[in-house]
Amino acid sequence: MTAFDETPNREEVFMKPHAMTRRQLAASVAGFAASAMLGVGKTKADDEVPFSAGTEKPKFRAPEHTCDCHFHIYNSKFPAAPNASLVPPDASLADYKRLRERLGFERSVIVQPSTYGTDNSCLLEALAELGGSARGVAVVDTSVTDAELKRLDGLGVRGIRFNLGRAGATSVDMIAPLSKRVADLGWHIQVHMKGDDIAKNADLLGSLPVIVVFDHLGRIPQPDALDHPAFKVVRDLLATGKAYAKISSLYQDTLDGPPYADVGAVAKADLLAAPDQLIWGSDWPHPSPGKHGKPDDAQLMDLAAAWAGDEPTIRKVFVENPTKLHGF
Repeated sequence: MTAFDETPNREEVFMKPHAMTRRQLAASVAGFAASAMLGVGKTKADDEVPFSAGTEKPKFRAPEHTCDCHFHIYNSKFPAAPNASLVPPDASLADYKRLRERLGFERSVIVQPSTYGTDNSCLLEALAELGGSARGVAVVDTSVTDAELKRLDGLGVRGIRFNLGRAGATSVDMIAPLSKRVADLGWHIQVHMKGDDIAKNADLLGSLPVIVVFDHLGRIPQPDALDHPAFKVVRDLLATGKAYAKISSLYQDTLDGPPYADVGAVAKADLLAAPDQLIWGSDWPHPSPGKHGKPDDAQLMDLAAAWAGDEPTIRKVFVENPTKLHGF
């Protein structure tokens, strides 16, 4: 029984006053009002965000217009692609709005997951509901028409994703032709590649006519990530302004586990080299949580802010860089 349950029932208080003295009645009414104002009846479950550990808010207070640059929505009313290798449980927009409230940010970028292939219907539904506070990153293949690309642009899509870390709808040989087709729209391309593949495709990634956004800091393998050739590829592209990297999904490549000091070394090195090219993403609902269990989103946000360090860099990572990249 909660503290709220121990408060006299409203019906008993107001419908049967003859059983109480005036002083008892006044005390009961005051107690009920105080309980409501203080949220005494609130349970831990009310504070929990699905797919996120912990219930505390971040210690870091997000600046106005902070943007979460990477999250997914899953809804089983939309069929998974026939070749989908990852079909997570439903993660609704209502659940995500609870994450927004807990972490204290107001802008979002919805990323098409591999689950739905090139059918962007789930993404577009969520994008329409969030309205001007959101942008989208879709998945298309080389069969997409110019009319469809223009339609997606009008609905708030600002980039296309190549998820090459998992078998799906796109492939490396689609990157160059599709990059050329979306360049006139001012879009970027987003690549989810593991570090070894980034190193193999360094020449391709450096030759594209659009901005390249690296998911999850480039998925540089641990340990000794700073010595991996992919780290130099990503850092050099960041330094020239031709790329961005997301401080997101810290749990996928860490060997240390929370608080992810090994991945943090990559983030801090990138921030030092190119503070104008780093952005933050929650990666909610964490479809690939790694070996360390469901992460605490407040901790992840606090870590990104701590690694950014000073206030000007924090504003760049959470507000200014996402605003420029996604056209808010």
